[in-house]
Amino acid sequence: MILLKFTLLLFVVIGLCAMVGSSGAADNKRQHITIRGIYGGMSTELFERGKTLKDYGINAVFIGSGGLTAERVALLKRQGAKVFAEFNTMHEAGYLKEHPDAAPIGVDGKVCPPPNGWQGICPTHPGYRKYRMDAFRAVLQNFEIDGIWLDYHHSHASWEQAVPNMPDTCFCNRCLQQFARDTNTTLPNKPTAELSQLLLGEHKDRWVQWRCDVFTDWVREFRAILDATRPGALLGTFHCPWSDTDYDGALKNKLAIDLKAQAKYVDVFSPMPYHARFGHPTDPAWISRQTAWLGKYLGIEGKPSERHKIWPIVQIADWGEPVPVSQVREVLDHGTRLPATGVMIFRWGALREQWAKVEEMGKFYQEIAL
Repeated sequence: MILLKFTLLLFVVIGLCAMVGSSGAADNKRQHITIRGIYGGMSTELFERGKTLKDYGINAVFIGSGGLTAERVALLKRQGAKVFAEFNTMHEAGYLKEHPDAAPIGVDGKVCPPPNGWQGICPTHPGYRKYRMDAFRAVLQNFEIDGIWLDYHHSHASWEQAVPNMPDTCFCNRCLQQFARDTNTTLPNKPTAELSQLLLGEHKDRWVQWRCDVFTDWVREFRAILDATRPGALLGTFHCPWSDTDYDGALKNKLAIDLKAQAKYVDVFSPMPYHARFGHPTDPAWISRQTAWLGKYLGIEGKPSERHKIWPIVQIADWGEPVPVSQVREVLDHGTRLPATGVMIFRWGALREQWAKVEEMGKFYQEIAL
């Protein structure tokens, strides 16, 4: 009897171990991850080494819209990859050379210097908006891409660093007049320096929401162009990975990013949790914490039936703080946890001289490939 009980117990233990092992293997496969991407340049280095994208588990490539050619798109598609374009919305600084009136105005009524060199544009400038919409339409017309991702779609601020620099803008006469008209707010006839304090004080909630609505309306127009020009393509956005309470609510209060409002038009949210760059060099788990927050905030669980997707872009290239080779797998591990259903690495161009990281990425991608 004792022997029989021991035998039964042994079978139970073995069965439980098998179940745990099977669960772990299934989890390691990350069957929910449908996109294993690279961002920031063509993968010609792989081809020059006699390799294919499949050899590294890559099935998606994100390229700046200015770097697209019909030949590059065709080559990547022959390799079995989806091709997505990255599109710069509010950071075309060259536009200001001939249109200085598009420069954002600060609280003092003067042109706001670019914070840490990051030059934004006034979001209500009609000429600039048409310029970007025309360029957006041209990308969709000229290239057989699977989707297009908005980038730099935020106010005049430098947030892609450990200590963000986020001045309050834009208080040009055009913005002030449009705000007053759109919100039915009567503004006194006072200097801009005084009006800015009024808008950041008594009228702050209304001002913040209006600014968010302006940026969201850009997204609405981008969506309309995409649907009319290349229906079926995805609209994504690369965006700040903060929660709604980080930096005193800066996501909306400073950057004018209203994720819930944009969700009406966007298919894929790609937060940018660059852990090393943003002050978390020894804490890759920050990546999965931020994507988990985003999923909860937007109601995205990572189910195949959901319209909205979360595909974070994670840092394995050095940018400011280095990312050691030994950390690549951990970064990708946290970047591929639900509710994420896709992932891409930042950034290919900088990895050309760090091939050991490419190899680690390839091994991880291969292991989780369906």
